[in-house]
Amino acid sequence: MAGKKPMTKAQIVSYFSKKFDLSKKAASSIIDEMAALAVAETKKAGAFTFPGIGKSVLVKRKARVGRNPATGALINIPAKTVVKIRPAKAFKDAIVPAKK
Repeated sequence: MAGKKPMTKAQIVSYFSKKFDLSKKAASSIIDEMAALAVAETKKAGAFTFPGIGKSVLVKRKARVGRNPATGALINIPAKTVVKIRPAKAFKDAIVPAKK
């Protein structure tokens, strides 16, 4: 894993354009639209499932008390909404097989 960099958008576009015999512009448009759809649906419905990959969900975190690691002083951490990506079981098992 060390040393190998993740694919760039340009490399993904190039891969899809060759794989599905599309122009690079069309492949790029599909990738951009998929990302825009994921953002819009997660905002609107609170979740978006990308079949075979995983699910993005909005999670509301409660307010809590934490510590400043530098001084040790107690601080109040306000409530906030965050986005989490939950990998699909098949995706996870294909990368890191389940122990038996």
